[in-house]
Amino acid sequence: MNKVELIGRVGKDPDVRETKTGKKVARFSLAVNERFINGMGDSVQNTNWLSIVVWNDVISKPEDLIKKGACLYVQGKINNRSYLDKDGQKKYVTEIIGNLIEPRVAGQDQGVV
Repeated sequence: MNKVELIGRVGKDPDVRETKTGKKVARFSLAVNERFINGMGDSVQNTNWLSIVVWNDVISKPEDLIKKGACLYVQGKINNRSYLDKDGQKKYVTEIIGNLIEPRVAGQDQGVV
């Protein structure tokens, strides 16, 4: 099963574009925090930045919900793809394709659910 559930904060306002067929796609980064106690007993916080992609069949106006600093719940799947950059070098991208986006109240569990 390819399913991801995340709670985190939006890193910057989304890059919203329209395809040739008129569909909107929004791309944004999400900071997800993980807290744990290390071997020395110290509390440690680790932040991972994830790339999120959302299509307009999931959210009609992404600009209204996805804003820098907003706390969001994202449910989706992991997607790996590759492309050739302008120099012909193959690049690999891992991103989360969101199929459910909901606002979250700050302070609720922020991390991998």
